[in-house]
Amino acid sequence: MRRPRLVAFTGAGISAESGLRTFRDGDGLWEEYRIEDVATPEAWQRDPKLVLRFYDERRDQVLKAAPNAAHEALARLEEAFDVRIVTQNIDDLHERAGSSYVLHLHGEIRKARSTADPDLLLPVEGGILPWGATCPLGSQLRPHVVWFGEAVPLLPQAARIVGEAEVLIVVGTSLQVWPAAGLVDMAPPDCSRYLVDPKAPAWTASAIVHIKRSASEGVPWLADRLLAGEVP
Repeated sequence: MRRPRLVAFTGAGISAESGLRTFRDGDGLWEEYRIEDVATPEAWQRDPKLVLRFYDERRDQVLKAAPNAAHEALARLEEAFDVRIVTQNIDDLHERAGSSYVLHLHGEIRKARSTADPDLLLPVEGGILPWGATCPLGSQLRPHVVWFGEAVPLLPQAARIVGEAEVLIVVGTSLQVWPAAGLVDMAPPDCSRYLVDPKAPAWTASAIVHIKRSASEGVPWLADRLLAGEVP
């Protein structure tokens, strides 16, 4: 029996409830690092050791974190839906919660990328990516993360996924980071749309159901109703 296609578009807010800090939080990383110093191609050219240390710290946080109820609820939706996760997050909490299909728009912190061949990816062993670590081609490895100012190579694939959605859940994202924020407008007109966010949405669209709860409360609540065949 065919299962309806459900797409969840997730951002930093869903992982923040697992203890992962975000750049946009009041106590977040903006206050400790200038993005220009750690998350741009220019920063890598200027001080790659600082960039590597910054992402080692982020990776350590990810390894210590655990999926929360929102991650687990999205995985549970696979009981009745063909679920596709499109996330702006570089952590692996969706995978650890049990989601089968996760597209990471901005890369994956537990992987390293060759500076000679961007398609050559390797796992980061032990949580540390040291200066001097090289790929099989002999070039330095860098974090497999899309930095500010870089293209988002998986954006066309994400657009195709959202364009096939019958149900769209947006959670944990302010929809202020472009071009990813434009994805929500690519859902079909007859797609059922849900926004889980305790705050007023930055994204306004007709026929959207705004669930004014945190991710770890709102997503399980919504999942229960969708699985029961109830339309909130």
